[in-house]
Amino acid sequence: MLSSLLALPGWNLQWWQYVLITLALTHISIAAITIFLHRSQAHRAVDLHPIVSHFFRLWLWLTSGVVTKEWVSIHRKHHAKCETVEDPHSPQTRGIMKVLLEGAELYRAEAKVAATLEKYGHGTPDDWMERNVYSRHSAMGVALLMIINIALFGPIGLTIWAVQMAWMPIMAAGIINGVGHYWGYRNFACEDASTNIVPWGILIAAKNCTTTTTRMARRHGCRTNGTSSTSAGCTSTDDLCGACHGSQSGSDREMATRQAAV
Repeated sequence: MLSSLLALPGWNLQWWQYVLITLALTHISIAAITIFLHRSQAHRAVDLHPIVSHFFRLWLWLTSGVVTKEWVSIHRKHHAKCETVEDPHSPQTRGIMKVLLEGAELYRAEAKVAATLEKYGHGTPDDWMERNVYSRHSAMGVALLMIINIALFGPIGLTIWAVQMAWMPIMAAGIINGVGHYWGYRNFACEDASTNIVPWGILIAAKNCTTTTTRMARRHGCRTNGTSSTSAGCTSTDDLCGACHGSQSGSDREMATRQAAV
């Protein structure tokens, strides 16, 4: 068994097979962001089984070093302060090139603001693993992943690792937060600057359809009878919790809060 594992770098795969493997791995990372961080943690739109939830936490620790409480807090603040100077990553106030090229840096800067974490980080994981591993040693996961990739794929594993490291800063922090609030088309009229980029969203889990998800979220509230909304391409309906979405009215926030408590 051990000898067969050590022989893995001798797979002699074709270049396109390595590309498919890389795309599959990065797609799991994008799924972890949109399903776990965004819908489950930030907006409480879906309840995940503890095993599924912890898998996503482990995967994000390995592939990005993202701390759940930090990401959730920043995203909730983005909705509460959308397109204002307090929005942590709005291209309308910070400039499109700033968000495109330094989106990850904007996240890291806001993650150091204790008031943001305290106000918007409620309800995120706070177990032993989170306190002693995922949050305390957030950089250890990406280093461990580099070792795993090289062990599995040989020298090409370092290239696969580099793509994985760049995927979230480019696709999520850059394109979704940047282009998605700056350039594109709209299905609905929105109070913010969100746009749809292209009608097909397989690479970034339909998050390129920012106007559609924002508009539908306001229509659907936080959750309905304990179930989450679904998404398919540009028909996705990400549920935003009214308690975190600053543009909703007081009555809408009260209703969303009551629904979230169900």
